Amino acid sequence: MNSEKIRKGGNMGKHLKSITFCLMILGLLLVSASVVMASEAAGSAPNYEKAIVIGCSLLATGFAIGVGALGPGLGMGQATSGSANAVGRNPDASGKILLTMLVGMAMTESIMIYALVISLVMLYANPLMKFITG
Repeated sequence: MNSEKIRKGGNMGKHLKSITFCLMILGLLLVSASVVMASEAAGSAPNYEKAIVIGCSLLATGFAIGVGALGPGLGMGQATSGSANAVGRNPDASGKILLTMLVGMAMTESIMIYALVISLVMLYANPLMKFITG
């Protein structure tokens, strides 16, 4: 019974709904926090357009860094697993395998660095802010 429930997906729909609800609450909190930050910085009435852009930038930054870290993390794990298996099969070639693995991991890590740069640009040098502040 349990294996059949797991195979069919179980309560995946319930989990997906709760995750979506949590993300919506997080988005509302970020937008409301950015409204408060924008109104305190301006010292006047809150600028809702600026607050929405800041909140969406925070959400996009988190999404970019999360997705940007997911791929390289999986790739590095696969590279480490493959190199460990290769060294286990042929211990004499461990030097070449290690060098190839490290070069591949450095290339994979560069994707994460690109995601970090994009997220920092979205946070600190947001190109949309010049249209809002005008």
